[in-house]
Amino acid sequence: MSLKVILVACVAVVALADKAPVYPQYVAPKYPAPAPYKQPEYPTAPPKYNYNYGVADGYSGANFGHSESRDGYKTEGSYTVDLPDGRKQTVKYVDNGDGLVAEVTYEGEAQYPEYKPTYKPTYKPAPPKYPVY
Repeated sequence: MSLKVILVACVAVVALADKAPVYPQYVAPKYPAPAPYKQPEYPTAPPKYNYNYGVADGYSGANFGHSESRDGYKTEGSYTVDLPDGRKQTVKYVDNGDGLVAEVTYEGEAQYPEYKPTYKPTYKPAPPKYPVY
């Protein structure tokens, strides 16, 4: 008897399997062929330029500048910065292709004024409150 039940169950599974939905065949998308590799073109002339800039902002106190010129491997320039201690730092540099040579100079004398706070707190602690019995 159990053999008949198993046989009927197998026939039912096969019969129901034929009614399963059929999905369309997967088709891979077609992409265009990649473009052939093109070697990048690099300039053959050595670099040559001159530039300079400066900033002087009275509100923030920023005051600095930079200038540089280059012709092939020869580079030279300088920059200046106003330091917070009141001095001016100037850096002059030269590079002829064999390494950077820099000369740093300072103008003025460092000033360190005594700090005097202008704000004084006015906070006074409230008197303690004790419970009344």
